[in-house]
Amino acid sequence: MKHGKKYVDSAKLIDHLNAYDPAEACELACKTSKAKFDETIEISVRLGVDPRHADQQVRGAVVLPHGTGRTVRVLVVTKGDKVKEAEAAGADIVGGEEMIHKIQTENWFGFDVMIATPDMMGVVGRIGRILGPKGLMPNPKSGTVTMDVAKAITDIKAGKVEYRVDKTSIVHCPIGKASFGPEKLGENLQVLMDAINKAKPSAAKGTYVRSVYLQRHHGPRHQGQPPEVLRAARHHQAPAPHAGTGACFCNESGPGRKARAALCLAREDMLY
Repeated sequence: MKHGKKYVDSAKLIDHLNAYDPAEACELACKTSKAKFDETIEISVRLGVDPRHADQQVRGAVVLPHGTGRTVRVLVVTKGDKVKEAEAAGADIVGGEEMIHKIQTENWFGFDVMIATPDMMGVVGRIGRILGPKGLMPNPKSGTVTMDVAKAITDIKAGKVEYRVDKTSIVHCPIGKASFGPEKLGENLQVLMDAINKAKPSAAKGTYVRSVYLQRHHGPRHQGQPPEVLRAARHHQAPAPHAGTGACFCNESGPGRKARAALCLAREDMLY
């Protein structure tokens, strides 16, 4: 597969047979960022859990010390005195049942996060099938169903991120922008990994954190061309060819593999 000059130059900076620690991975992610916009840096964590079982779900939220670098539009669905409280706390949109009707009839999604008070969940639940697949359904575990709407809004604006294991046992979560620099990205990464480790289900057996990838997104993707990946992961996996930009040190297969690509960093024994 043919790639552009910037892509090839970035690939040359990565030694696919070498092992990188998180600090080096963050530095390389910033160094190889050559897009004309501020790229998002994301981690993909493969966990040793079976998400088909309810007692092995991994889900939660954490406030990153340096935020995510993006502006988040917050919708608060509430009523009564909480309306003024939400507006004073900096909510972008505040409303009640009319907001649910707007989403349901107009297919409106002019927000990134929805916060709801418990007394409104009966109304919000009507559009659960619409919000759920988009990851917008309020949930007590993520702190988006609460009576303390002011704190919820403040946390989200400060850089609160939600993480949740998908059906392939992988957690995808942004940790910042390339402009943050290696130090801030490393601190965000550490806080997020600490939260994921604390969320380990008691039913999980064997190795919990199987692999950790650090990846940057560089604009629209063509089908079959995943984003370049900086891997901070396993130390005992054998090299395997990967459709894209070279070799990938990954024994994984299936849907989760589409998030992997050439710029891979292998090592796990010294991580978290």
